[in-house]
Order: sequence, then C-alpha cells, then structure tokens
Amino acid sequence: MIDLSIIIVNWNTAKLLRVCLTSVFQYTKGLDYEVIVVDNGSSDASVRSVNELFASELKKKKQQPVNPAQPAGGSLTRNKLIKNKNNLGFAKANNQGIKVAKGQYILLLNSDTRIDQNAFAKLIEFADQKDKVGILGPKLINPGKQIQRSVGSFYTLPVVFLSLFGFDRFLRRAPSQARRVDWVEGSCFLVKKAVFDQVGRLDEKFFMYVEEMEFCYRARQLADWQTWYYPQAAVHHLVRGSSPEGEQKAIKWIHEGLRYFYQKHFAGWQRNVLECLLRFKEGLCANS
Repeated sequence: MIDLSIIIVNWNTAKLLRVCLTSVFQYTKGLDYEVIVVDNGSSDASVRSVNELFASELKKKKQQPVNPAQPAGGSLTRNKLIKNKNNLGFAKANNQGIKVAKGQYILLLNSDTRIDQNAFAKLIEFADQKDKVGILGPKLINPGKQIQRSVGSFYTLPVVFLSLFGFDRFLRRAPSQARRVDWVEGSCFLVKKAVFDQVGRLDEKFFMYVEEMEFCYRARQLADWQTWYYPQAAVHHLVRGSSPEGEQKAIKWIHEGLRYFYQKHFAGWQRNVLECLLRFKEGLCANS
C-alpha cells in the first residue's frame, strides 16, 4: 500500500486543473503517492492537458536518479485518468477514484486548489499521531490571502436557521490552532482509508455540496471517527472555481443536499421544520 492517493474531480476547469496538478507534482515530497483525475465529461481541453502533464511527469521521473533511501515521491506510473461521458456529480466521481485508490490515506482535492508547500505530508504526519483522527482539513487561503472559514458545525435546525438568514459568519470559522471540529470543507479533504472501509464512501445521492458534512457526521455516528482542522498545513483555494455553474445553482444543490441529509438522519418533525425554513428562504429569494 502506498502513502497517499490524491483524487481530483474535474468538470471544464482545464486551466485551474493544470495549475493544481503542477503544484502537486512540484511540492509533494517524501511521500509515495498517486494522482487520480476523474473527468466528468469535460468539453474543454481538460483531458488533453491531464494526459500531457502525466506524460511530462513520467518522463521527468525516469530521468531522475534512483535514491533507495527515499520514498518514490510520486510513483507516476500509477497516475490514472478516469473519463466519464457525462457529469456524474462530485460524490459519485470521487467514489470512482476511491474505489481504485491504493493509498493508506485518500485526499479529495478540488481542481481550484494549489499548494506552495509540502502540505499533504504535514497533514499525514499529524493524522498518524492520533488513532481516532479519521478526517483532516488544512487551512484554506483565498486569492486575496485571507484565511477561509472552512470549519463548520453540523446542520442542526438552529444552525440551518442561522445559516439561511444571514448569520453564517458566526457558524463558520478558521481556528488558529489544530482542533477537533464537526466538519471541514471538501476542497482539501484527507481521509484514512480505514474510515471508508468502515463507514462506506460518499453518499452518491448528493450531487454536489453537503456530502462532506454528511460524511463527517456519519463517520462520527457510526464509528466515532474524529474530524480535525490542522492550520499548520495550508492550501490555496479559489472559492467555487471548480463549480462554474454559478451561485444560484450552488444554492439549489445545497438546499437539496440539506433535504436529503435530514431525510437520512433525522426524525419526521425535524424534516418538516427544515422544509418550512427552506421554503420560506426560497420564497424570499424569489420575491427579491
């Protein structure tokens, strides 16, 4: 088993994906890793770009002298491109990668991210120190160099109410120290393979958004796996760069995801309250 499998789902973000992959190959050191790109039926140059990058990195690897005392630092012959004919969504496409991943750790990475340090090795080093840490997220930095609030609370009814009606800034946070949390954003989402083996993969009924929160919730409820935020590792993230459909489509998917999350995990009266909150919010938006 290798150290790390990096899974990147892509849909029509060829330029961002190229930047992401280039940074991964440049800065990931001291790990034996593979990169699995799952393309969701892109119509741009994504597939050609990935093939070119994989070929280029393989050529570089063959030209490097072998140092038996060091990990391979990226066994590039294991890199893989999975090509879907249609957009299967974030959860289903990631699951395709998870099914073939060989890593002891599996990293779900957005195509709109990049690294400029050995962030993944730092995450794994921290996770190795704590047996019950199953899911880990780094500090995310936006293009303006501000730290993104990438840590959230589980979407209980009070949290849903505050989030829908303008108080999300009080719910999302970015702690300055490593801390156990409810959930972390899926933009850079490190999971021990043992967690997937024990509680299952991402729920494919989520098309996009909410699936990472539900996975953290399920991992805690079923097997007491912990989710941690580790700001000593940093990743640059262009918010929703990997979702070019726009904000309104994203909101629609988030609301659908919340409905399914409550259908799956909560009692009938709680689902009814959630539906009232969502319909009220959607009515306000339609009339504005």
